[in-house]
Amino acid sequence: MHDAAAHDDSKGQYFWVWGALLVLTAVEVWLGYRQIFAPVRMLEALMILSVIKSALIVGYFMHLKFEIALMRWMIVISVVGCFIIMYFFFFPDADRILHLGVK
Repeated sequence: MHDAAAHDDSKGQYFWVWGALLVLTAVEVWLGYRQIFAPVRMLEALMILSVIKSALIVGYFMHLKFEIALMRWMIVISVVGCFIIMYFFFFPDADRILHLGVK
């Protein structure tokens, strides 16, 4: 177990993370309305921004940053496993739609 008092719970740190999340959300909304990229590039940019935001949320607001390394690795392995399962279940259908067209 880790000591709850061992990590810094300063309000300033949480406000910086909250501000970063707010800025990233504003960028996502701006990109969504402006649509300056092709759809595939737009999806890539929005996915990267979403992963960064989720890492900030999990790391700071769910206190994973302050956990032991084993706990962090278990979460990372679980999320990667979920992505692999989603890849095998969802992408064959997406590929079929690209080649056959939407009916």
